[in-house]
Amino acid sequence: MPVNRLPAPGERVVVAMSGGVDSSVAAALLHERGCEVVGITLSLYEGDADVEGGCCTPEDILDARRVCRDLGVRHYLLNERMAFDEAVIQPFVAAYRAGLTPNPCVLCNNVLKFDRLLHRARTLDARWLATGHYARCVEQDGSLRLLQGVDGKDQSYFLYGVRAEALPHLCFPVGDLPKDTVRTEAERLGVRVAEKADSQDVCFVQNGRAGEFVERYGGAGEPGEIVDEAGAIVGRHGGVHGYTVGQRRGLGVTSPDPLYVKRIDAARRRLVVASADRLQGSELVGTGWNWLRRPDPEEPTWARIRYRSRPARVAALKADGDVVELQLAEPVSAIAPGQAVVLYGGEAGVEVLGGGTIST
Repeated sequence: MPVNRLPAPGERVVVAMSGGVDSSVAAALLHERGCEVVGITLSLYEGDADVEGGCCTPEDILDARRVCRDLGVRHYLLNERMAFDEAVIQPFVAAYRAGLTPNPCVLCNNVLKFDRLLHRARTLDARWLATGHYARCVEQDGSLRLLQGVDGKDQSYFLYGVRAEALPHLCFPVGDLPKDTVRTEAERLGVRVAEKADSQDVCFVQNGRAGEFVERYGGAGEPGEIVDEAGAIVGRHGGVHGYTVGQRRGLGVTSPDPLYVKRIDAARRRLVVASADRLQGSELVGTGWNWLRRPDPEEPTWARIRYRSRPARVAALKADGDVVELQLAEPVSAIAPGQAVVLYGGEAGVEVLGGGTIST
């Protein structure tokens, strides 16, 4: 198995510190390795301090600072709330209002963590930037490859937007460790957040209720109709911002068979619903595509259309600039415009080749 790249002892490395167990263990492992660790925490969003598994709370920032103090390393706090609002939250709200299902973690990684932090690392004369993501960067056949983490918590899906030229400067110290081992390592290393709950998928959305967040932010849409595929009205909804493709819960529609959101027509304030079998599709288009490595013509590839979805075998691929058309070998359910589609290949299909945003 290719070796996960890490800095050599003595090298200076900036560690993105969230205050959680993964980034804290990453910093502690690098410190134990003999690297000169510098912790940086981005203040992105002021979440509620009492949210279990939350993120970006004052306590999280204090935890990051305390971990660095325990290690005896420098720690910096950068206020990036305005940038986060402009680059992540505003597009998130606008996307839901337009009937799309955005992926804010990808935007956060691209614009803030792997852009601004890399720039900050250079100003601190650090060659390396480390994060607590469950992914791996390895050298193979004379080039660098981004691979899935070995654990089921693999987070490579969120990293497709990393630029190829950034790979020489990135490392993921926990990427080849199972989650249980990371907590064991936290205890061994005396990391004070060893028992801390994991953060939720979207740090600023509590309990996965994206629609409620959009409403609080002032992005709520107007009520409208729920229709079947023939256009017959079967119900009413409170605004398209509260729904995503594939959703069943909360429709309030009575039907002999379960109905799901098949399509969102934001312009007409309509939800189109259908039975589960009608949500199947095998063609999709990814826009704003970023390539880490283009696959060889005969190389098998797989596409993942959601973080927790099973990768689907790609039957045909056509690339034109930053637009990639994919034909899947078998249909998948609920292809949601606005979500990320990530292409995998390489040995065992665990290499991130690139990705983009599923278009409407």
